[in-house]
Amino acid sequence: MVNGIIGKKIGMTQVFSPDGTVTPVTVIKAGPCVVVQRKTAQRDGYEAVQLGLVEDKPPKRVTKPLLGHFGQTKRAKERGKQPIPPTRILREFRLESSQDSTKVGDTVLVDQFRENDIVDVVGTSKGRGFAGFVKRHGFGGGRATHGSMFHRAPGSIGASAFPSRVIKGTRMAGHMGVERKTVKGLKVVKVDLEKNIMLVKGSVPGPNGGYLLIKKRIV
Repeated sequence: MVNGIIGKKIGMTQVFSPDGTVTPVTVIKAGPCVVVQRKTAQRDGYEAVQLGLVEDKPPKRVTKPLLGHFGQTKRAKERGKQPIPPTRILREFRLESSQDSTKVGDTVLVDQFRENDIVDVVGTSKGRGFAGFVKRHGFGGGRATHGSMFHRAPGSIGASAFPSRVIKGTRMAGHMGVERKTVKGLKVVKVDLEKNIMLVKGSVPGPNGGYLLIKKRIV
């Protein structure tokens, strides 16, 4: 069984419990997904499946190599590959056992999740453009007094005598955000099977409309 699904972040809201407790939740449209490729240990060295997210608007332009990957070309059909409607988003999920019966063409839905399940959510953080030291790394900066001339400057970035260069990895100003982030240990608050919606406690990386990977944590 596939231990995860591809989703899209809808936004955040609140859930009220009977005793009046307020829980902030993220609304995620999880799936439906289709199995596009099955990888085996004998052929690929590991067990995994490649999922494609089925969206309301299919991709308009698909390259010929991708059409062959989805089994839409004549040559792919002659080889016996099952044709699958092309999808825009493809992601891979590991399988725990080679005995897993998942095959190409199977549908993966949000019904694999239940309330109070613990999941890990992977996404791409929001882009912040070019950011300075204080915003990007949380530097304290200098004194804020009048005439200081040292408010949001980085200070020294390396010794001049030795090694006479800036060490790689030194925290400096630069492009902030657009990084792969994983938030672990989030609790599933509610699952709507009809609308393929799941509510996860807390926040997840990325903007509204961003794509996410939701993986069930194995205890």
